[in-house]
Amino acid sequence: MFRFRTSTADLVNSRFATAPLLELNQLLRKLSGQDASLPREWSARLRPVFRRLRAETELPAALALQSRNWGAAFVAPPPQSLAQTVELDLAAVRSTPLAQARKEITDCLAAQPTDDPAVLAVLHSPRVVERLATALETAWHALLAADWLQLRAICERDIVHRAGLLSRAGWAAAIDGLDRRLRWRDDAIEIDWRHRDETVELGGGGLLLVPSVFIWPHVAAYADPPWPRALIYPARGIAGLWEPAPTTDPGALADLIGRSRARLLTALASPASTTQLARSLGLAPGAVGDHLAVLLRAGLVHRARSGRSVLYQRTPLCDTLAAGAAD
Repeated sequence: MFRFRTSTADLVNSRFATAPLLELNQLLRKLSGQDASLPREWSARLRPVFRRLRAETELPAALALQSRNWGAAFVAPPPQSLAQTVELDLAAVRSTPLAQARKEITDCLAAQPTDDPAVLAVLHSPRVVERLATALETAWHALLAADWLQLRAICERDIVHRAGLLSRAGWAAAIDGLDRRLRWRDDAIEIDWRHRDETVELGGGGLLLVPSVFIWPHVAAYADPPWPRALIYPARGIAGLWEPAPTTDPGALADLIGRSRARLLTALASPASTTQLARSLGLAPGAVGDHLAVLLRAGLVHRARSGRSVLYQRTPLCDTLAAGAAD
């Protein structure tokens, strides 16, 4: 059992962030067969690109730093904020001290040795950090860049939900419903891991909470220096991402109010901003705003400000309407 031991100060100092490069690393795990497989449509679209990258770039060296229960942190460093970009992530990778990279590479190769001469040439190179960063940058643009806005919208919506639970009811409410392997007990966040039995004191510095699309069906953590303590967990709403886009109107609700508005109301089972809805549904922000204005006047959604964002959510009337249409 692994534990993050908390204090009162840790609750105040904890924060959320999104992590584009970490998301790429989790996707690479799935494409390389180290993790649960991707849905059929995603696999069919991305596997040919992945095979090309393995043949034409130094990506195999980055893949060699991943194992079933562990991976090098410097190739997917913990993010800094909600505004994290892949450019910031890649800059963090490139700024990794060579000694730190060497230490993590040595640990990875001890856990999962390789005799591939091309891979070892990269990992033993004095330019290893830059070479790995370049391979990851190429993989990002080829595999994930086109989908990132949609994936980030899913993560941002999870953060709105989870941050509300954390601020209103504390760790227990935010953790206990997060994943079956996580629980809150005796002032500690426990992760049901058999491969690591350890307690790490947060010491008032707080915990970085990072929702992820591709981490499912696992959870992960950063617990070793020099990296900030972080917990990565499956974001809510992933199931909707894996479902193929409907080719026909989504049922009776669409017959009543139109397909686009029906999709918006389905997506608004949890709060979201106009931008998040546009990204997750692949609609123009202006069109989403127009539809939301109509739904607001009809009493089917309401809105409230959360920080700098205006979030929309279904009203009880809309919940009843949606449930009736589904029935």
